[in-house]
Amino acid sequence: MEDQNLYFIAIVLPEELAKQVVEVQRDIADRFQSRKALKVMPHITLKAPFQLLAADHDNLVEWFSNLTIKISSFDIDLRGFDSFRNPKHPVIYIKPVPNPDLMDLQKALIRQFYTAFNNSIASGTEASFKPHVTVAYRDLLPEAFNSAWPEFMTKPFSGSFSVSGFQLLQHDRKKWNVITTYDLIKTG
Repeated sequence: MEDQNLYFIAIVLPEELAKQVVEVQRDIADRFQSRKALKVMPHITLKAPFQLLAADHDNLVEWFSNLTIKISSFDIDLRGFDSFRNPKHPVIYIKPVPNPDLMDLQKALIRQFYTAFNNSIASGTEASFKPHVTVAYRDLLPEAFNSAWPEFMTKPFSGSFSVSGFQLLQHDRKKWNVITTYDLIKTG
């Protein structure tokens, strides 16, 4: 079998806000034994993880660099927590305030992605985009979720940041790394 690389596309949070998110993730790791979220830098996923042949790496980077996203930089506000109540693998996340620019960005990206790579990667997960910044998932047991969620459903969190671009990330078999950034149109 040919070598495959693992990628995803996301808005990576700026350092100061990312530190606040990591504090929440560490608290959850310590008190509710959910550590997986600490393995990925805080972000909002635009295109879920996908595999491509290693030989297609340069084509992917070139495609990403040549995107035509006609959306100007915009601000995102994060307010409070929410959850996906999956029976086996519940998720707790920080909620972005609904934002039409973010929704338009994701739709434009996904449309161009499937035009370029429609036959090589299964689709479907991006059809119902629900932006979020994950703080607990995968190893968050349902019992731990049931203990944590009553606290987090009313816990305050707030932060804002300007989105001037988004990132293509690649997994190196140990961690995710930003390999390139697409800059949005500057405003002002």
